[in-house]
Amino acid sequence: MTIMKSRLEDITKELRSTQYRLTPQRAAVLRILAEHSDQHLSAEEVYELVRKKGAGIGLATVYRTLELLVETKIVHRVDFGDGRSRYEFASQERSGHYHLICLRCGEVTETKRDLLNQLQDMIKRQYGFQVMDHTAKFFGYCPHCQEIMDTEELP
Repeated sequence: MTIMKSRLEDITKELRSTQYRLTPQRAAVLRILAEHSDQHLSAEEVYELVRKKGAGIGLATVYRTLELLVETKIVHRVDFGDGRSRYEFASQERSGHYHLICLRCGEVTETKRDLLNQLQDMIKRQYGFQVMDHTAKFFGYCPHCQEIMDTEELP
């Protein structure tokens, strides 16, 4: 069984537990998110990719599906400050990852490990506050853009 098929089966169970079902439209959106899990797609990008696969689905349905998936905590909505919501699968093994966002080209890189464990521990000790989740986004310039900016002539 492929990982994607296994994940879709898990999601089907998750939807059923919340009294929703996996419709063909929802399955099409989930397949696109799974096939592009290394990207952070906007609703419009999901729509275009679903449409290219020949699924008869409208943009409004994609938006509703993504909202349902966020509501059921299957997908996270992420804002990279570019005016568009983007989406990624929510999963325990991905918690504590962070996004590095290039201000020049918009490239998003994910860190592969939790960088704030010590801060969480300090917050627990100092304030007695139990952190259940956190997010962090780092804005700056990717190596490629730094190189370009270093070689550009200043006015």
